[in-house]
Amino acid sequence: MDRLEIRSASPADFPAIQSIYARARGFMAESGNPGQWGTHFPPEDLLRADIEEGRLYVVEAGRRVHGVFAFIVGSDETYAVIEDGGWLSGGTYGTIHRVASDGEVPGIFGAVVSFCWGKKNHLRIDTHEKNAVMRHLIEKNGFLRCGIIHVADGTPRIAYERI
Repeated sequence: MDRLEIRSASPADFPAIQSIYARARGFMAESGNPGQWGTHFPPEDLLRADIEEGRLYVVEAGRRVHGVFAFIVGSDETYAVIEDGGWLSGGTYGTIHRVASDGEVPGIFGAVVSFCWGKKNHLRIDTHEKNAVMRHLIEKNGFLRCGIIHVADGTPRIAYERI
């Protein structure tokens, strides 16, 4: 199997990125989590802004895009309030958001975490309680459950941290 490579996303990657997110939304719906991303998340304008700001990355194998994620270093407004627990540490952290893969290549999430950990050894991530696959991957990759946060639309997410 080809080695996984991670690089900054470019506008030329947009069709592949859109396809991966569509596939991920379908997978989530099929596995009992239709509400987390619905039928249109993440929106095109957010993805284009992520590319422009240099915070969207793609995961390639064999020169083909198989995964996508956002990585943002600095305070995340969504994480300002945490309920039913607390963060393990203060200070500057990196947040992994909007992780998706096409399901064709194993090890995407582990590669994402390793990449982000190489940039910042204090990471946060969250997911919907019904996203059992992602919860398993997050915990398998050394994150500890810290509590519940609420995203912009007010819905709760399980929040994790790795330090």
